[in-house]
Amino acid sequence: MAYIVEAKMNLPLATASTAANSGESAHRAVAPAWHTVVVLIVLFGSSVAGALFGGLTPGSGHYGRAPGYLLIIFFEWLTVAFIWWGVGRRGISMSELVGGSWPRPMAVLRDLGFAIGLMMSGALVLNGLGHLLKVAPNQAVKNLLPVTPTEIALYLLLSLTAGFCEELIFRGYLQRQFAALTQATTGGIILQGIAFGLGHGYQGWKMMLLISVFGAMFGVLAQWRHSLRPGMLAHALQDGIGGLVARHFMR
Repeated sequence: MAYIVEAKMNLPLATASTAANSGESAHRAVAPAWHTVVVLIVLFGSSVAGALFGGLTPGSGHYGRAPGYLLIIFFEWLTVAFIWWGVGRRGISMSELVGGSWPRPMAVLRDLGFAIGLMMSGALVLNGLGHLLKVAPNQAVKNLLPVTPTEIALYLLLSLTAGFCEELIFRGYLQRQFAALTQATTGGIILQGIAFGLGHGYQGWKMMLLISVFGAMFGVLAQWRHSLRPGMLAHALQDGIGGLVARHFMR
């Protein structure tokens, strides 16, 4: 974020001091450091487990992928509940982490427009990088895609869950924590993007790199709009529509 130093230097002393304090408050931690360490250990632990066991869902057995979907949904909401408890210790509500509001229907359409814009720009960037790195989905990604009607319904529920929970975890919580750690907005965006990529170990290192870039793009949108709502819409749509389309091409 750019600051106009010349204008700030012309302010009276009291006003300049107030602006400086305001800048510091923008990078205040929303939870204790130990709380963030626990969140990162849980996220990276699940990522390592997914890489070691070849994915998040077994894709086999009598119940197919359904148990895996339900387990992921439970895990993400449990993580959000832990974050809710942690930020609550600092007197911060979940609505403050999400930011923004939808007072009128046009506000929903506005955020939907930003969401579609992010999806389109992300597709261009990631397809270009993917072509350079020669990225191809692995078997773990294929195993995550739904097959039966029941699995499709649960997969869409999983996509909605990921849209809300993962945006709140990475862009609402970790981005602010990393910004407080580095005392820089850019630091928060970059570090949460890296954490987002590292949280997808089951997809392989090339996909993790692309996901890190995509996570940073989500972080820029959240910072620009001061809200997670456009990113939540984009995330849910990307996972939901992308998964339903991909299931026809990755069998």
